[in-house]
Amino acid sequence: MTVAGKLRWAAGGAGVALGAHVAGRLWSRQSPVPMPYFMRWILLVPRGPHSPARLLRMLAPRRGERILEIGPGVGVHALPVAAALRPDGVLDVLDAQQEMLDDLMRRAARRGLGNIVPRRGDAQRLPYPDATFDGAYLMSVLGEIPDAPLALRELRRVLKPGARLVVGEVLVDPDFISVPTLRKMAGDAGFVLERQLGPRVAYGAVFRRVAG
Repeated sequence: MTVAGKLRWAAGGAGVALGAHVAGRLWSRQSPVPMPYFMRWILLVPRGPHSPARLLRMLAPRRGERILEIGPGVGVHALPVAAALRPDGVLDVLDAQQEMLDDLMRRAARRGLGNIVPRRGDAQRLPYPDATFDGAYLMSVLGEIPDAPLALRELRRVLKPGARLVVGEVLVDPDFISVPTLRKMAGDAGFVLERQLGPRVAYGAVFRRVAG
């Protein structure tokens, strides 16, 4: 590809990303609820800092584990995580919108992934017993939850002692949560920050659930 062609591709990609950002901000200003299904195309816009590869490095899912994703959308991260958990591990996915879950499960079926368990529900009242999961993650989702501190306390309840929690945030998202704010909320909920990947404007944070 010529230099001019590469520049056109870069400009086109930037335009798509900017369009997704503007659409997301307009939606966020009009409603505090998760992005609706008809805007799901925004979830498919590539975002390097939140790539599935980076999540896999932070979460380090292992065969046989049970992992929870809050707000999986159409499965950009869920599908590779579920694949990493095979053959005997399970990925539970919780979303407020049944349409998102149905879309995700169709994509999973096309890939031959049978270890994803979908459930419609509220992140502020997780429908799981205490100490169920080995790990959990939310990618640009925590800020969409009306009571994020309560959601973090619920995550602590359903995670096993010592389990890991990964939270990803990108500044272009309308409900971005800064590192200091997240660290304070997570600390109050019973998590300890283990490490942070990426700059503060596009980061992933790995926490551990405090025992007790």
